[in-house]
Amino acid sequence: LSWIWEENLKSFIATSLVVAVTLLVVVVTNSEKSNFLLLPVFGQTFNSDWMFSKQTYKAFKLHPGYVSIPKEEPLELHCDLCTIVSSSGQMLGQGAGPQIDRSPCVLRTNNAPTVGFEMDVGRRTTVRVVSHTSVPLLLQKPQYFFGQENDTTYVVWGPLRNMRKDGKGIVYNMLQQASEKYPRARIYITTDERMNHCDTVFKKETGKDRVQSGSYLSTGWFTLILAMDMCKEIHIYGMINDTYCKLESKRTVPYHYYEVGSRDECAEYLLHENAPHGGHRFITEKSVFAKWAKTHPIKFFKPQWQLS
Repeated sequence: LSWIWEENLKSFIATSLVVAVTLLVVVVTNSEKSNFLLLPVFGQTFNSDWMFSKQTYKAFKLHPGYVSIPKEEPLELHCDLCTIVSSSGQMLGQGAGPQIDRSPCVLRTNNAPTVGFEMDVGRRTTVRVVSHTSVPLLLQKPQYFFGQENDTTYVVWGPLRNMRKDGKGIVYNMLQQASEKYPRARIYITTDERMNHCDTVFKKETGKDRVQSGSYLSTGWFTLILAMDMCKEIHIYGMINDTYCKLESKRTVPYHYYEVGSRDECAEYLLHENAPHGGHRFITEKSVFAKWAKTHPIKFFKPQWQLS
C-alpha cells in the first residue's frame, strides 16, 4: 500500500509540474503579444503606461525634462486620458466644449483663451504648453493666467539663449518675476537636454536636421511629446492632418479660433511649410503625428483622421 501511495504522489507531482509550466508559457506568450503597444517611436522603448489594461497607475510620475521655477523640481504629472485642444479655427462651431471638459486632463497651447469660447473649446485647463515667444502675451494678463484662482500647470519651451538662468535669459527672467509675484503659480521650463531631444526626434522622424533645414518646431510638437510622456491615452481636437489642405471640401477657418479675420489656416500652413528659413513645418509635423497614432493610443477629433 505504501508503494502504491508513493507512485500516486509521484504522478500527482509530475502532473502539477506540467500544468504549472503550461500556464507559465501561456502567460509569457500573452505578455509578449500585448507588448506591441510598446513599439519605440523615438528610438526608445516606452514604459508600460502605454498599455491598455486595468492595472493601477501611479497618480504622479516624474518628468525630469521639465523643471519648476524657481526650485528646479521635476514635473510630476500623469493622466489616464489627456485631451489636447488645438488653437485652430477648426474648433469654431463644433460644440465640443462639454466633451472636452469631461476629460481628466486638458492641455492647451500658448495664450489660447477659453472665455467667450466655452461651448467650442471648454473651460478647464490642466496644462498649458507655452512658446517662449508667447510668454509676453501671458504677462499682458498675469492675473488671468497666474493669479490665485488659476490651478493650471505651465510648461514653457524655448532655446537656451532665452531660457538661460545666469541673468541673460530674457524669457527666464520674465518667468522668474512672475513666480515671485504669484508664488502659487506652477511654472516649469523645458530643460536644454529635453529641447535637444525634441530636435533629435524631428531628425529621426523626418531625416532632416531642424537647424540646417531652417525649421522651428511648433508648440504642438512640444505638446504632443509631453503628452506622450504623461498620458496613457490622448485625444486631440481641432487638428487637421497633412493632406487636409489639398481637399476641395476643406473648411476655410482662421489660423487661430480667437483671431477671427486673420489669415486662413491652410494659407498659414503652406506659407510656413515652404518658407526657406524660420518656418514651422506644420504639414510635416502632422504626417509624423499620423505615424505615431498608428502605434500609440492617439485619436483625432473634429476633424477625425482616417489612419490607413
